[in-house]
Amino acid sequence: MLKRTAHCGQLSTSNVGQEVVLNGWVHRWRDHGGVGFIDLRDRSGIVQIVFRPEVDKELLERSHKLRSEYAIGIRGEVVNRTSETVNPNIPTGAIEIIVKELDVFNSSEGLPYPIHDAVEDQNESNRLKYRYLDLRTERMQHFLGVRHKIVSIVRNSLDARSFWDIETPMLSKSTPEGARDFLVPSRLHHGEFYALPQSPQLYKQLLMVGGIEKYYQIARCFRDEDLRADRQLEFTQIDIEMSFVDERDIQVVVEDFVAQVFKEVLGHEVQLPIGQMTYDDAMEKYGKDAPDLRVPYELLTVTDIFPNTQFKVFKAVVESGGAIRALKVPGGAQLSRKQIDDLTAYVGEFGAKGLAWIKHQGVEGWQSPIIKFFSEAEKEALTTRTGFAAGDILFFGAADLTTVNDYMSRLRVKVADDMGLKKEGLRFVWVVDFPMFQYDAGEKRLVAVHHPFTSAREQDWAHLDGDPTKMKARAYDLVLNGTELGGGSIRIHRRDRQEAVFSAWGFKKEDYSEKFGFLLDALGFGAPPHGGIALGLDRFVMLLSGAPSIREAIAFPKTQRGQDLVMDSPSAVAPEQLLELALRKVTKEPTS
Repeated sequence: MLKRTAHCGQLSTSNVGQEVVLNGWVHRWRDHGGVGFIDLRDRSGIVQIVFRPEVDKELLERSHKLRSEYAIGIRGEVVNRTSETVNPNIPTGAIEIIVKELDVFNSSEGLPYPIHDAVEDQNESNRLKYRYLDLRTERMQHFLGVRHKIVSIVRNSLDARSFWDIETPMLSKSTPEGARDFLVPSRLHHGEFYALPQSPQLYKQLLMVGGIEKYYQIARCFRDEDLRADRQLEFTQIDIEMSFVDERDIQVVVEDFVAQVFKEVLGHEVQLPIGQMTYDDAMEKYGKDAPDLRVPYELLTVTDIFPNTQFKVFKAVVESGGAIRALKVPGGAQLSRKQIDDLTAYVGEFGAKGLAWIKHQGVEGWQSPIIKFFSEAEKEALTTRTGFAAGDILFFGAADLTTVNDYMSRLRVKVADDMGLKKEGLRFVWVVDFPMFQYDAGEKRLVAVHHPFTSAREQDWAHLDGDPTKMKARAYDLVLNGTELGGGSIRIHRRDRQEAVFSAWGFKKEDYSEKFGFLLDALGFGAPPHGGIALGLDRFVMLLSGAPSIREAIAFPKTQRGQDLVMDSPSAVAPEQLLELALRKVTKEPTS
C-alpha cells in the first residue's frame, strides 16, 4: 500500500521538486491529447495529478479505468503548471503531480446520485440514505469542520478555567421535564423502564452537591417531539454547571468561549460584555423573548387608545381582554397592495385573522380601509404614540396577547427582510428576569417557564404563597440575531424551596417525592448555591457554518419523520427480543 506523505490540499509551489505520496478519491477524470488528468481529493482539498505517456505509458492505460470516487494512492513529483493552465480557483491551482506509481485501493460502483452537484439539485432523501457519500462533499466537510472547531475551542476555554469534563448516564429515570421521554425497557426488571436523558439537568445538580464545583460536558440529549428545521430527536448541547456563583459568573464564562469561537471561526470580534435586556422589555418591544436586534423598529401597545372604538375588530378584542399592537415601518408607505396582501397571508399562518394597516401619504393624508372608523382623538393619540409620519406604514395586530405577540414579532422581521431594512452584523443580548411561572390555560395550572429547578429572585419568594406569577426567575438566555443559542439559571439549592415550587407547579407530595425524591434528599445534605447553562451545539454550528438546517450540522441526522435512512431505523425487532423484555407488539388503531 502506498502510504501518504502529504495531503492533497496542503501542497503548494514550495513543494515543487519533491516526491510525494497522496491518498484520496478520484474527484474528476479527463483525457486531453493522450494525457490523463485527475482531480484527486482528500479532506484537505483537491490537487491535479497527471498521467503522461512519456513517464509511464502503462500507468496512463491503467488510469483510463479509474472512475469517480475510486479510492487510490499515487506517488509522484510536484511540478509547476504552465502559466496558461494555472487554476486560480483552488489553493493548489499553481501545481500538479506527475504520477509515477498508482495503487487502486478500491473501486466504486455507479453513484446513486451526482454527489458533487449543487445541493438544491439533489433529493434530500437520497443524501440522507447515502449519507456516507454526502459526507465526502466539500459542503458537509465544511459544516463538520466548523463543528469540530467549536467543540475544540469550548473545551480549551473551559479546561483553562479548571472545569472537569464528566459524563452522565444515558440510562436514567423518566421525569416530567416538558417533552416526551424515550423509554428503554429493562430486561432485568420486567415492566420497568429507563429513560434517555432529555438533558443532564438533574445529574449535573447532583454533581454540584458532590463537590465537583465546575462541570462541563458535550452532552447527548433525547426528546421525543415533533421535528422541524432546527430540531432533532437526538441532539447535543454544551452543558455547564458551577457552584458558589451568581448569574454574572456563568455569563462571563460563556461570553469568553463564545467570543473565541466567533473570532476563530468567522473572524468577528464580539464586543464584551454582552448587553442585557429584561424579558418584560423584550416582549413589550419585540413580542418575543429572543429578539432580533438587527431590525431597527419596535412593536407598540396601543390597546388603551381604543376603549370606545367604532372599529368592530378592535372593539371585540378590547372587550375580551386582548391586546392591540402596532408596528410602524418607516418608508413602508411604498409597499404595494399585493405586498401587503402577501404579509397578511404570512401572519395568517400564525393565527392572525387579518392585518389592519394605515399608510401616511403626506399631504394626501392617511390611506386605509379602516380610517373611516377612527375618531380624530384616536388618530391624534396614534400619531403621538407611534411618531407616525409621511412615508410610514402602521400595521396593527389584534388578538389575545400570546397570539398577537407571536405573529407581530414575525411580521416585524419579515417586513425588514422584504424591504432590506435589517442591519448587517451579529447582535447578541442576554435576556434576563423571566417569569418564574406562567398560567397554562389548557392544563389549567401553573407551569415553570424554564424548568422547576430554577430559583426565583430572593425578593420574590414572598409571592409564592400569594401570586406566583409575580415571581421573576434567576434565568438567562443568550440570544443572537433572533435565535436562542442557550439558556440557563441559578438553581434552587434548598429542599424546602424546591418542595414549595413543586407544590406550586401542581404536584402532590407523593408525586414529587416519587419522581424527584433523590434530588430532594441530596439538597438536604449541604447543597451549595449553584447554577449553569446549556447551549445547543447543533444550532450553534448551523448559525456559524451557514448550514440551511440543523440536519446539515449533524453527521447522521434523522429525517423530519424521525427516520435514520442509512440504518433504516426505527425498525421491527425479532419476537424473541420482545419476549426477553416481556413486551408484546400492539397495533395502534388509526385515528379518524
